[in-house]
Amino acid sequence: MNQAATRVGFIGLGRMGRPMAENILSADFVLDVYDLRRDSADELIARGALLASCPRAVAQQSAIVAIAVVDDAQVEEVLSGPEGVFAGIGPGAIIAIHSTVSPQAVKRWAATGKAKGVHVIDAPVSGGEAGARLKSLCYMVGGEVEVLDRCQKIFATSASEIIHMGGVGSGAAAKLIVQIATCLNMLAASEAELLATKCGLEFKLLQQVLKISSGQSFVVDNWLDRFKLTKDPLPVRRRRTEVFQKSLLPALELARQLDLPLDGTKLAERLMPRIMGLED
Repeated sequence: MNQAATRVGFIGLGRMGRPMAENILSADFVLDVYDLRRDSADELIARGALLASCPRAVAQQSAIVAIAVVDDAQVEEVLSGPEGVFAGIGPGAIIAIHSTVSPQAVKRWAATGKAKGVHVIDAPVSGGEAGARLKSLCYMVGGEVEVLDRCQKIFATSASEIIHMGGVGSGAAAKLIVQIATCLNMLAASEAELLATKCGLEFKLLQQVLKISSGQSFVVDNWLDRFKLTKDPLPVRRRRTEVFQKSLLPALELARQLDLPLDGTKLAERLMPRIMGLED
């Protein structure tokens, strides 16, 4: 792959999208960017990225379009309509969806793409903003192996692991399962912190104990300095809580369709404000 000749589009320059786009730009790919908030693109433009006027304009210029918005509804908005990606993308191009979305939605978008000669793959990531900046994200990819091969060097700009999960929708399903496990571990961490405080224990000492016990988890290890982050401004903490809460909704909808109870996931979604220290 000639990186200088591979033009990449990136839509969604939020907490995750911006560092991922920065890594692509740093690897010398030609990069077109778009975000509803113009100022989100300023730093990238200063470094040589090209600002597009809408998702359709991104797609018209790009061989591979990456999308990192929040949920099904936002991806649908980016893809559809007269100013959407599908209106501008050419045959043979690839759309890589990094958002946390439902497997059914990805399959629907892939069918729309196939009718236009366009490849759609789901490539959600795990590792958070810190992982994007450290280039240590795990990509869970659903789609054809040949299509993933064309994206490997782009994904590798932010990844330590790129795992092909199977057909279209399998990456999205894996991401929903990761969110369930993460949020249930957050519930465990918050209750461990609460009980430790009431018992007069220093939570950081308890973390040392948990780290060498069967109760160890990445979330518990990093609970105060990567998840709860009580020193952040309240609006930032509320937004983070909302993102975690909403990330469980596609999993709960999938569970409803499959007639699975997932009672723990329902509890974590309902209690997320308390888990994150916003409610008593």
